[in-house]
Amino acid sequence: QVQLVESGGGLVQAGGSLRLSCAASGRTFSNYIMGWFRQAPGKERAFVALIHRSRSITDYADSVKGRFTISRDNAKNTMYLQMNSLKPEDTAVYYCAADTSILSSRNPGDYDYWGQGTQVTVSS
Repeated sequence: QVQLVESGGGLVQAGGSLRLSCAASGRTFSNYIMGWFRQAPGKERAFVALIHRSRSITDYADSVKGRFTISRDNAKNTMYLQMNSLKPEDTAVYYCAADTSILSSRNPGDYDYWGQGTQVTVSS
């Protein structure tokens, strides 16, 4: 079992930046592939980015590539999402998730543990 808590969301103007954090407790954080997902009102939960255990492999949704950066600090049991050049369409609740499997996945159904989410609102 692992507990995940997101923080860092808020209201920002278009073009601005935010840094989300995901603090993990419980089992060894470094054992998990970690991901960020987001869900806008009336839409399904969508993949944003993921990072492998070793931090050397990352993957991004096309919509955020070049603007968002995922990272993790295994010593601090924390994952981050640096979001730059934010757009109104980035407005959503952002969730972090942990995957115990060996192969990474963009499918939210493959993730085993979830945080409660943090709201990001980008005004135009």
